[in-house]
Amino acid sequence: MLSDNPSFFEKGQVLLFNKPLYWTSFDLVNKVRIMIKRSFGLKDLKVGHAGTLDPLATGLMIICTGKATKTINEFRDLDKEYNLTVHFGETTPSFDLETETDGRYPVEHITHLFVKKILEGFTGEQEQVPPLHSAKLIDGKRAYEYARQGKSVKLEPVNIVIREVELVSFGIPETKIRLVCSKGTYVRSFVRDLGVALKSGCYLSALERSAIGSFKLVEAFSIEKFEKYLEQLKQIRY
Repeated sequence: MLSDNPSFFEKGQVLLFNKPLYWTSFDLVNKVRIMIKRSFGLKDLKVGHAGTLDPLATGLMIICTGKATKTINEFRDLDKEYNLTVHFGETTPSFDLETETDGRYPVEHITHLFVKKILEGFTGEQEQVPPLHSAKLIDGKRAYEYARQGKSVKLEPVNIVIREVELVSFGIPETKIRLVCSKGTYVRSFVRDLGVALKSGCYLSALERSAIGSFKLVEAFSIEKFEKYLEQLKQIRY
């Protein structure tokens, strides 16, 4: 519960937000910082986030203010829960809608039971190769910089854990899946690997982060609700 004392933003607050579609993580952090500073005349305020979301993803982000920014790493180690929509029969270089379709694949053999069986094999500890269209560092440069230059580079696999994977609803071309995974997991790489396991191809058409550890999306502020909350604080203060 947030205090009604605005100085607590400087002393440290942990805020939950629902990141809008197309916003970068920096966009959200910057917006929250500006809103708080303007509301209470603060000259400076530390604001940081505990884990990025791609612009094409929505959902839960943890944002810390003031002295609470020192606790950010504690949240980054928590498991994440995602709701994803997978589009069968086509692939893209980025494994999502950031890039254009580059391949088409058969889907006639993909059934509800087949997908459910394949998903069962994804749980547990495993190695995962990050997508080239990612912020993974390679020789001091982000992987996506190489991708945008059309350069092919090798990314080393990372150790991850998929705790839970659930087939929420099945359909062709789009199927919905719930995923609970460890830090460092690339959902787009999971989708790429799913397509290979199904002897087809697919890409991520929608992604929502619904939980980080015990923190839930249903508890999060939208920008509109946070603006109203700040107005309430100002009325209490003044």
